[in-house]
Amino acid sequence: MPRNQQLTDFERGRIIGQWECGKKTRQIAEALGHSQSQVSRAIKAFRDKGQTSVEPRSGRPKIFTERNKRHLTQIVTKNRQITLDELTQEINEVLTESVSTRTVRRYLHEVGFHSLVGVRKPFVSEVNRTKRLAWCKARKTWDNEWKKIIWSDESRFTLFQDDSHKKVWRRPKKKYAVNCLVPTVKHGGGGIMVWGCFVHNKPGPLVVIEGRLNGVGYRELLADYLKPFLDELGPDLYDFQDDNAPIHTSRPVLHWKEENLISSIPWPAQSPDLNPIEHVWDHLERAVRQRRPHPRNMRELATVLEEEWVNLDRSYLEKLVESMPRRVQAVLESKGYPTRY
Repeated sequence: MPRNQQLTDFERGRIIGQWECGKKTRQIAEALGHSQSQVSRAIKAFRDKGQTSVEPRSGRPKIFTERNKRHLTQIVTKNRQITLDELTQEINEVLTESVSTRTVRRYLHEVGFHSLVGVRKPFVSEVNRTKRLAWCKARKTWDNEWKKIIWSDESRFTLFQDDSHKKVWRRPKKKYAVNCLVPTVKHGGGGIMVWGCFVHNKPGPLVVIEGRLNGVGYRELLADYLKPFLDELGPDLYDFQDDNAPIHTSRPVLHWKEENLISSIPWPAQSPDLNPIEHVWDHLERAVRQRRPHPRNMRELATVLEEEWVNLDRSYLEKLVESMPRRVQAVLESKGYPTRY
């Protein structure tokens, strides 16, 4: 008999009978197949209260067994975004008595699962996971090298943005577990596209991109804005960072970089968590939202972005670059999957 299972009246009677015949607790437990603690409690209840039957219990007996709880855990672990209604319907298919969504939620909380907003992170394929891991392994000892990189990227800002949040079932400390993330992909939409770059203690230019940017347009952008910024930085050698977008790796761009002796750092795909400029974009986004009054059109939005970019705190940029060793270590620890950065 399981140790936590309640003794029946018959079993209590057998225990008390053998005890009255002079047998020891251990002997009774071995003879009847109960634990010594169960036998001791039954004897104590009889000796102190004359009790020979199970005391009536208040409330409804629990429907969920430990096995049901394990099954519930398996369901939410397999499908983190399952709704409470769907989960209740699925678990009711294996129960002898149906339960409500309220009951399912209560048992989920008992085993540590709560419906919390899932962290949105870019989807990382297996191929790119391996490349991210290799990239970080090759740079895990870097320190001052990060200060000699010009970080760059494009970003889109809109007047109105979808603030919807998808919830997942997870335990509180599993926020960045791979199967608790909400994968995102890049997509277009109305708004302003900007390009910007910075080094560890100095913002570079911020450029509002008019129309659709192609390889030739990107080459011209680099010639008009990156080259003067490099000249402004002086004789020190810097590596230029941009990602693997088709316009960045087009033939006109690669040819221009070669002609102008622009050294580019290789970049693993699907790795915004390794580019500190992503935090700058988030900073600008928050600044735009806090503006009163809010920008009412694209022209005002562009003006606000340019003002906030010029006012970027140099120490803030330094801290972002100083975070690179921690970012690399986080990718190594996650085995190439997205990190909290």
